[in-house]
Amino acid sequence: MSKSRIATGLLGGSFNPAHRAHRRVTLAAIDALALDEAWWLVSPGNPLKDGAHDMAPLAARFASARAMARRAPIRATAIERRLGTRYTAETLARLVRLYPHRRFIWLMGSDNLVQFHRWRDWRKIARTVPIAVIARPGYDGQAHATRAMGWLRHFVRPASQARNWTTWRPPALVLLRFRPDPGSATRLRATNPGWFHAFQQHALRDPVTRRCID
Repeated sequence: MSKSRIATGLLGGSFNPAHRAHRRVTLAAIDALALDEAWWLVSPGNPLKDGAHDMAPLAARFASARAMARRAPIRATAIERRLGTRYTAETLARLVRLYPHRRFIWLMGSDNLVQFHRWRDWRKIARTVPIAVIARPGYDGQAHATRAMGWLRHFVRPASQARNWTTWRPPALVLLRFRPDPGSATRLRATNPGWFHAFQQHALRDPVTRRCID
């Protein structure tokens, strides 16, 4: 890869809310993959979770992601809102065209790999950018037995070569394992169902937040 191309990890999700496990796993991926930075793609809405009654407003979720990413090489963005894309395959196709000076790798947990075959145009995703799958306790067995992995296993690269991902031609998959973090958005919402109120009030007053999600 040319030195002028910026190695960028992409972690998509609801971030409902963003929490310390998001930060820790992203920082670990930045180190393992020698990334220049990572982007958190705060989704306007997850097609596989449509109708979720506990989904906080985008402004609050984005504000929580910005706060959690502070003082780290992590950028929270709601670019899918601006692009008007609904599915990851569409988003990646647009990002690759919009940012030719960057080299992207998709980051996802093994829990997402379990349902990856349900994603719209999932093979297109794999053919667009390399993928790094991060192990999550309790999901590894299911992830390796999925329909998607039945196809992707032919393109698995050794974790020892993870820092060379910029030389890989997609499809290419690397499996990463870090020390697990027990944090979860589900647990945080159960503990504090109204977590988003403070973030939403801050977002409405913050011109940077408004500019980034509009």
